[in-house]
Amino acid sequence: MSIEVKIPAVGESITSGVLATWHKQDGEIVHDGEALFTLETDKIATEVPAVGSGRLRIQVEAGQEVKIGQVVASLDDSVSGPVSTPEPVSAAAPPVVAEERNETLSPAARRIAEEENVKLSEVTGTGKHGQVTKSDLVEYLESKVSPPKQPSAEPATDVPISSIPAAELASRTTRRKLTPLRKKIAAQLVMAQQNAAMLTTFNECDMSAVMQLRSQYQESFQKRHGVKLGFMSVFIKAAVDALQSVQAMNARIDGDDLIENHYYDIGVAVGTERGLVVPIIRDADKKSFAELEKEVAAYAEKAREGKLHLDDLTGGVFTITNGGIYGSLLSTPILNPPQSGILGMHKIQNRPVVIGDKIEVRPMMYLALSYDHRVVDGKEAVTFLVRVKECVEAPMRLLLRG
Repeated sequence: MSIEVKIPAVGESITSGVLATWHKQDGEIVHDGEALFTLETDKIATEVPAVGSGRLRIQVEAGQEVKIGQVVASLDDSVSGPVSTPEPVSAAAPPVVAEERNETLSPAARRIAEEENVKLSEVTGTGKHGQVTKSDLVEYLESKVSPPKQPSAEPATDVPISSIPAAELASRTTRRKLTPLRKKIAAQLVMAQQNAAMLTTFNECDMSAVMQLRSQYQESFQKRHGVKLGFMSVFIKAAVDALQSVQAMNARIDGDDLIENHYYDIGVAVGTERGLVVPIIRDADKKSFAELEKEVAAYAEKAREGKLHLDDLTGGVFTITNGGIYGSLLSTPILNPPQSGILGMHKIQNRPVVIGDKIEVRPMMYLALSYDHRVVDGKEAVTFLVRVKECVEAPMRLLLRG
């Protein structure tokens, strides 16, 4: 008797995805609950466990788009015993990346290995117990790149692209399908530009008080809570304070209706190798600085490992994004629909500023607030951003409020 392996439902709005990776090979014995394959959708990537035990018969190869409920493999439960050697792959089948000695590859390393068709047996692992890491794969691929050709002594002449052989032209580019997440990001960004009257207002913030606070209490904070006091918890608290002061920013348009939110679920943008994701900090107004820091750190780790769940990404009334960690000095963030506002943090840079009658060097950060002008007027947007600035420049008031 065989057990059908189907694509499970992972959310009400998700109807399809991409079968990104098989964690077991065709013909291998699989045990109930073992990770069988990774399914990538436009929102999350999730590992799907086996729903029984038996010999695996793969029907859909990795990289194919699949529908929810589609049968992609079967498990022959009449076969039992130790894990067997995978059956040989026919010459006509696409190349499969062997996992002879690394079944614990991180999602990032596994993706690189599959996309570049790397034989792991040729890579020297520097991780724990000889595990191949992402850095090992990058170094291996860089070592395979041939040195650049020496320039010819003859003067270069323009060669029309049409005269370049197809094989040589193909070697100059790489074509691959967009992942579901990247397609979703593209669609969301275009929708935000087309469906909202988006406008951005700017201000700058003196980070001296926050940096002094962190320097003074960092050691005791970390010792007590097991996590560092960062800037993100301060900005989350400041955004909540501003949302409570400027109610218009905590609203959104739904058709002909205006929906006013009376809760404070804040999205924090996290960059990953697959693209940008925005996990949601629920009820941020009720959480302490330590709780916020722990939750942000946990979400960042889950995002890097590709273990975010759909519930982690749904909802949210306002978003904060930090381009400063990549060195951005100033940018205009794009709204995260259907929200009406997004706050952009940027790089902290020492700049001369006028304090009273003196010019002093202070650590300054530019702030950018993009908002939906259909919901929020300019006066309200500027008031909101000034409130964020005031809270960050006087962080003790946030600490006193919790």
